[in-house]
Amino acid sequence: MSQQQAVTGMARRGGRSAPAGGRAIEAPPLAAPAMVRVKRLLLADRTATVIVVGAIVVALQIASIFAPAYIAPPPTLIVARMWTSLTVDPIQIAVTLARLAAALAFALVVGTVIGIAIGTIAWIRPYLRALVVIDTGISALSWMLLAAFWFKNPELRIFFIMAVLLIPFYALSVYDGIRAIPKDWVEMCESFRPSRMQVLHYLILPHIAAYVLGTTKTVVGYATRMVIFAELIGSAVGIGAQMGLAQANFDIAAVIGWTVLLVALNLFLQWAINRVEGYVLRWRPPVEVR
Repeated sequence: MSQQQAVTGMARRGGRSAPAGGRAIEAPPLAAPAMVRVKRLLLADRTATVIVVGAIVVALQIASIFAPAYIAPPPTLIVARMWTSLTVDPIQIAVTLARLAAALAFALVVGTVIGIAIGTIAWIRPYLRALVVIDTGISALSWMLLAAFWFKNPELRIFFIMAVLLIPFYALSVYDGIRAIPKDWVEMCESFRPSRMQVLHYLILPHIAAYVLGTTKTVVGYATRMVIFAELIGSAVGIGAQMGLAQANFDIAAVIGWTVLLVALNLFLQWAINRVEGYVLRWRPPVEVR
């Protein structure tokens, strides 16, 4: 019997083949398209986020039944506090965003310049590296206490704290990016006898762009937490200051509401940075590892 006839007979018998020995052989089941779609949906990041958020809301609602409101407030009260924060006093969010944007922009520029100097100027490399490494070893609390002694203006305090905490991230990342430039690219570039500015423009900056954007995505959440902490300690305006005021008034619903807003803010910033990265690095084809 030919192979085609055997397959046809197996299909007629409901997926079983009966060879000469008399023992039926199960045909491999075909994956249902609906099940594949459901599996992909459950493994998607957005679906996982929605499920986790829903589980947290349900857990908070159950806890609010057994605990008083100052310990576990119901989700409806938290939403009410969030709406009040957004509509009654939105200047607090704007101030925090302005501080965060200014500190990130300054740290990006200065840290990139320091990283390029470490990677391209041999005689200054060990000194700048030592300075950056020492900076990374100083805790955020130490910088906050020093800023309280050195600066009278709260805005200068927060800006200084954010700058000294974020600059090392960019400097070390850019330095690693320069070290990762392939030697063949450097030799090819040098064969055209370029000036230092041409090497910077055509070789270094395009290569380190991915490192700078990757560092920004990494530190934006850390920077948000630090600016909130700095506002809590040294400012009367901003989300951190409002969270401190809510804590003093035992208003845990407002604290959780501000926390939810911060999470939403961080997700928005991550989305915005991804869009910028996609535009800046549009020349680079995406790579998928299978």
